[in-house]
Amino acid sequence: MEKPIPLDRLFEKKIFRIPDYQRGYAWQEEQLKNFWEDLINLKDERSHYTGVLTLSRIKIIPKNSKENWLAEDSAYSVFNVVDGQQRLTTFVIFIQTLVDFFKSIPENKEKNSDNIYVTETSSIAEIEKIYLFKINPRSDFRTYKFGYTDDNPSQEYLRYKIFSESGSGNTQETFYTLNLGNAKEYFSKQIAELHRRQGVLGLTSIYKKLTRKFLFNEYTLEDEFDVFVAFETMNNRGKKLSDLELLKNRLIYLTTLYSEDQLDEAGRKVLRDDINSAWKEVYHQIGKNKKSPLNDDDFLRAHWI
Repeated sequence: MEKPIPLDRLFEKKIFRIPDYQRGYAWQEEQLKNFWEDLINLKDERSHYTGVLTLSRIKIIPKNSKENWLAEDSAYSVFNVVDGQQRLTTFVIFIQTLVDFFKSIPENKEKNSDNIYVTETSSIAEIEKIYLFKINPRSDFRTYKFGYTDDNPSQEYLRYKIFSESGSGNTQETFYTLNLGNAKEYFSKQIAELHRRQGVLGLTSIYKKLTRKFLFNEYTLEDEFDVFVAFETMNNRGKKLSDLELLKNRLIYLTTLYSEDQLDEAGRKVLRDDINSAWKEVYHQIGKNKKSPLNDDDFLRAHWI
């Protein structure tokens, strides 16, 4: 395995996607607090090892996808995130929240993104291009550097509620979108307080630490690895997967085991869509009460009984 790399190198020419067998964003206040304290307490001359980010390269990019123009024109690679989703999501939410705060500072409100600087040489516009999105110059739509599959309600929430894309309409909320929103709210408060105490220099310092001093080992699975099994094995670490999350992963994995004689590609897609649709509704119901979301495994146990 190669030596660890910082976030600014990790995002070079890459697009990250959370595949449908993955759970959504599960970090809550305890994990967010640990992340923030690691960031704040890191000495400028030191680095922080964040862990292994395990990826699986998507080799065929559909012509009609929003990623295709970057893959074709700019040699971007598109990856599914097999392990490390929670950390990567947190970094992206944090950067977006920091960008939003810089734009809200009174002296910046009349400036465009090219003229607001987080460091001496890094403008908001440049940071957005590196970590958040690229804009197709011909059609003017955003291609996000990080996101979920298009049919996942977390993707709509990420676009309109976290990345503040215009034209939102209604976004379906689930237990996982609740966690996304809470993470942005948590970081908004922490960043505002840091600015109150240390001013813009304090914000510049944490941006540099996050993008240059938080280090990943990047590992890409080869074709012979089964990504579904790898996902289950790797996610026994960190914030433990619930049985409900494991069940979804197992059902989607089973759809891949049918031979062409038993189930053709169209039938396999229908079955996979049915599983995703069922789980989408489950997590919508679990997260309906924002103040007291239901527990995954309590729901599964009650359903089984």
